[in-house]
Amino acid sequence: MELFLDTFFNLEILREVMPLLLEGLRLTLVLTAVIIPLAALAGLLIAALQSLNNRFLNFVLVGYIDFLRSIPPLVLLIFIYNALPFLGLRLGNFEAVVLALVLNGSSFFGEIFRAGIESVPAGQREAARSSGLNAPQALIHVIIPQGARNVLPDLVTNILELTKQTSLASVVALQELLRSAQIAQGLLFNPTPLVAAALMYFILLWPLVRIISRMQREVVVIK
Repeated sequence: MELFLDTFFNLEILREVMPLLLEGLRLTLVLTAVIIPLAALAGLLIAALQSLNNRFLNFVLVGYIDFLRSIPPLVLLIFIYNALPFLGLRLGNFEAVVLALVLNGSSFFGEIFRAGIESVPAGQREAARSSGLNAPQALIHVIIPQGARNVLPDLVTNILELTKQTSLASVVALQELLRSAQIAQGLLFNPTPLVAAALMYFILLWPLVRIISRMQREVVVIK
């Protein structure tokens, strides 16, 4: 037992590496705070454009969504980071991670928001129009709020997934939480930093997991 604790829960090592891990956690939170709003706004724009029912526009948007949902975000990140410089566009580590995860996340947010908008009864749109709102105003003030509420568990789930995907930044040597833990492990030859990083992810994401579970139970009860 003592050997197990010294290997995986070494308090002396943990105290030594904690500043490095906290700095990595800070960058993880910054990435999350940048990526999620951008991805959600892009997804909402995609869903709003799809609601216009323009055949050519929908064809382009469906292709965008299907393409990005079919590519693993890790592959997309590696392509953006390594291939774009050959096209004359060189992005920093941070910008490459943000672009890759925003593109990936927006495709999922787009589908979620589309499903939410389509779940709103047509009568709501007609009632909004009859009250004097034009089509864009009805969409913004009536349809989107109701649709987002209908798919709220799926939206929170996607937020959770995007937060976890920030760990992919370690692939391009961006020193977020996972990368910081890997560096600490390599310096001290002990897995305690990785265990600590896992616990930090758990503390950060567990509240979202509980919120999603509660929402899903409420949806089942309503049905």
